[in-house]
Amino acid sequence: MHKLNVLAALKWYGVALLVILLDQITKNVASHVLVLHQPEPITSFFNFTLRHNFGAAFSMFHDAGGWQRWLLALLAAGVSVLLIFWIAKLPKQKWMEALALALVLGGALGNLYDRMLLGYVVDFIVVHYKEHEWPAFNIADSAICIGAALLVWDSLFGTKIAKYGDAK
Repeated sequence: MHKLNVLAALKWYGVALLVILLDQITKNVASHVLVLHQPEPITSFFNFTLRHNFGAAFSMFHDAGGWQRWLLALLAAGVSVLLIFWIAKLPKQKWMEALALALVLGGALGNLYDRMLLGYVVDFIVVHYKEHEWPAFNIADSAICIGAALLVWDSLFGTKIAKYGDAK
């Protein structure tokens, strides 16, 4: 069992903080520059469109009546606490796992901040092809997806820690 190593984990908490800051700055700019639901084309397949997501990923539970705000906030807070301890328990060699968890943590806290302060999450990045559109997202969502992809990559191809010792 690994003991908590908060000092070693500080750099990963810094990564999470950077994600939160980038997320909140871009959401703030989007909220002040864009008009709700009015697309601002960037390319033929990408635009900025301010949207308020009252639900979860892909607007799941968007019209659930309000209870989802508290359930999703509680879930994000619980996962965040788990990630904070998980990161602190990782050995130094597990840097990719730590980075992945830091990205997920930053994204979860960025969206949690919106949900608690505003009652919804600010989304503004939209990718589309003709009339087919991917659900709007933000920097926090992107960090969560990149973190999840890194976790999968690391579990498949990353450095393996020996059962009873250090990295081999």
